[in-house]
Amino acid sequence: MSPIEMTRKRAVFIISILSLCLAVPSGMFAADENSTLRLALLPIPDVLPVYVAAEKGYFAELGITVEALSVGSAVERDQLLQAGRVDGLINEIAGAANFNREKNRVKIVSVARSPLGNSPLFRLLAAPGSNLKTVADLAGIPIGISKNTIIEYITTRLLEAGGVSGQAIAYQSVPVLPERLQLLMSGQVKAVTLPDPLGVSAIKGGAVEIVNDTALKSVSASVVTFTTDVLVKKQDTVKKFMVAWDRACGDLNSDPAAFQALMLKKIRVPKNIENDFHVPPLPRKQVPTKAQWDDVMAWMLERNLLTVPLAYEGSVTSEFLAK
Repeated sequence: MSPIEMTRKRAVFIISILSLCLAVPSGMFAADENSTLRLALLPIPDVLPVYVAAEKGYFAELGITVEALSVGSAVERDQLLQAGRVDGLINEIAGAANFNREKNRVKIVSVARSPLGNSPLFRLLAAPGSNLKTVADLAGIPIGISKNTIIEYITTRLLEAGGVSGQAIAYQSVPVLPERLQLLMSGQVKAVTLPDPLGVSAIKGGAVEIVNDTALKSVSASVVTFTTDVLVKKQDTVKKFMVAWDRACGDLNSDPAAFQALMLKKIRVPKNIENDFHVPPLPRKQVPTKAQWDDVMAWMLERNLLTVPLAYEGSVTSEFLAK
């Protein structure tokens, strides 16, 4: 064989190898992408199962990758989903409905957290030293909330359950949570609704708890939500994610103290209650009921956040719950 022929064969061989090398990663990347989920997570107790599942190796064991993007606000979280930068998030029923106003862009696949035992999600509080003690005392009193959000919905339902409704309900818009807490503690706002752990922090500082959402367990819930595209394209991956999620919930419920340090690392817990706020119990294998959905629809229609009610079946599915 001449030197020229040898050179030509070597060149063909090298080109063939390079072609194989270029072809394999493409398939591998596609496989990796199909087994990867990206989630936007607020630093709240509701998202703890994601971090527990990662720490315990449940995602790796099931052959999936979960990338958690920590966000500072619900607005930032929702913008990431709208921009297609994440596949899912932990939000609430009204938030999922907002995404689906024009078409079904997302579906709720599970309840993330609901009021259980002595662990509410939201507390209606009066300022330290206040004479406000009952829901009835709040008639006509401006309550600090973030308008057109889960906070307003829960507050309205708590007030109505306590006999305060219609024109007797008064709100003051204070959308930023730390500011709402500060205004309450300084007495500049007479009453506010806060999520835990901020609610616990306020009580520790002298705020008066009037009522919390354990009084209305069928109303309050956070939810696990994915885009409809992801539920089709990454169906198996989402199902595996929910298996890992459920296992993590079981671990958290069985031995919450074992995850206290992880919670303090991942969740925004005020310094004054680091020893007092504990891992809350979590529901398992549940989706919001149709009654819950319909009640949120009624409130959103009343607030002109929707023009027509959205169908439960178009926004909620139990298909992905761990078996």
